[in-house]
Amino acid sequence: MDFNKMDGLIPAIIQDAETQNVLMLGFMNEDALAKTQEIGKVTFFSRTKNRLWTKGEESGNFLNVVSMAIDCDNDTLLIKVNPVGPVCHKGDDTCFEEANTGNDIQFLSYLQDFIDKRKAEMPEGSYTTSLFQKGTRKITQKVGEEAVETIIGAMANDDENFMYEAGDLLYHLVVLLTHKGYRIEDVVRELKKRHK
Repeated sequence: MDFNKMDGLIPAIIQDAETQNVLMLGFMNEDALAKTQEIGKVTFFSRTKNRLWTKGEESGNFLNVVSMAIDCDNDTLLIKVNPVGPVCHKGDDTCFEEANTGNDIQFLSYLQDFIDKRKAEMPEGSYTTSLFQKGTRKITQKVGEEAVETIIGAMANDDENFMYEAGDLLYHLVVLLTHKGYRIEDVVRELKKRHK
């Protein structure tokens, strides 16, 4: 990091890892960066307090670090976080008076990551683990069953059951994609290619 351009400070853009919304901007010196890396919670150099300040040290609204990236000039950080509570001292979700809500469709990426982790770790007692252990035949059977149940719910005009079964279908489809070495984003790319 090049701390010389701004007299020992660098801007740190804080972004929610899940919603992708920008939450705030703060400044770090070398010590703040080192502490952030050490404790996994965003720590700034407070220009008004003239000291290191871990966001949330008084309120409990910490910014738990997910990842950090350096920009092309080595003088700005992008820190993706999981925020605990509102970020702004005024009680707002962000320091820009915006709600930190994501698009519900983003949950599919979270679900995909969760299923990828299940496949990598294969924890005992997990339904997803049991599907991976049983292999392609069982997973495809479940996709087929859930597709039929979704159709039955739709044909019966039972919206509650239809939505429940559609959720099961989508979940099992993501498991099948993962089992075959793909992600839900690969399906999205395929759909984008077809879209005119």
